[in-house]
Amino acid sequence: MLLAIPTVTIVLLVVTAILLAITIALYFLGKKAQKRQDEQAEQMAAVSQNVSMLIIDKKYLRLKESGLPEQMIDQVPWYSRRAKLPIVKAKVGPQIMTLIADGAIFEDLPVKKEVKAKVSGIYITSVSGLHGKIKKEEEGKKKGFRSWLLRKQKEYSGK
Repeated sequence: MLLAIPTVTIVLLVVTAILLAITIALYFLGKKAQKRQDEQAEQMAAVSQNVSMLIIDKKYLRLKESGLPEQMIDQVPWYSRRAKLPIVKAKVGPQIMTLIADGAIFEDLPVKKEVKAKVSGIYITSVSGLHGKIKKEEEGKKKGFRSWLLRKQKEYSGK
């Protein structure tokens, strides 16, 4: 005697199996990407240097509008070229440079102030005040979803 299984049950089992396979694949891909990111962070920390700079301006800009060297723009994959990056214009020594800030520290950068920063190539990884502490943003200010995500990222990267 054959058991009649409804077609809805079969469809649900197939969809569940596909979702389970996708979840497992994403887990292993995420683990691999995390390992690669940790290696890159170690390399950046090894070649970073402390620089004293005066921050002139900071904005989120597209790659084409940022004023970064054309060689660097050409190395970015086509699907990332439309993304907005945290761009900082700073006076380092006698010259004005365009740098990319880490997304986690971008909000903490003071404009029109002199700071000491760790720079790895054209990437600002951390910043500290040259004369005193850097003022954090106001606690009473309403925060959005993006700032909440950045705060969580800082908490987890600190651990």
